[in-house]
Amino acid sequence: MSALVTHRGGCHCGAVRFACEAPAEIEVHECNCSICRMSGYRHLVVPKARFTLLSGAESLGRYRFGSGVAEHLFCAVCGVKSFYVPRSAPDCYSVNVLCLDPGSVTGERVIAVDGARWRIDDSGPVPRMP
Repeated sequence: MSALVTHRGGCHCGAVRFACEAPAEIEVHECNCSICRMSGYRHLVVPKARFTLLSGAESLGRYRFGSGVAEHLFCAVCGVKSFYVPRSAPDCYSVNVLCLDPGSVTGERVIAVDGARWRIDDSGPVPRMP
């Protein structure tokens, strides 16, 4: 595994700020499910232990749909979803790469994820983001 660096980011208005540890060259998951496609979300999945909410807990809104496992968190002030708890990895946070501050990412390897075909009822195997 590559050395970890600290990436910082947040929402549009600045009410929500976070930091996470990940390699400088990151794996970015691009998902075609309805919510990711509509919001332009690009995933950097990190274990919860490598994520810190720096400010804005009181500004976070929550949204659940489908199976209810994913906890979609967004800034209630500006509406931007800069991170959330994904259904595919509930022990992690998915950080929106588009919400990272410039300067800490040195490269990206993009992986397509076919989230549009995942089962909603959890009746069988569901692809998991690493």
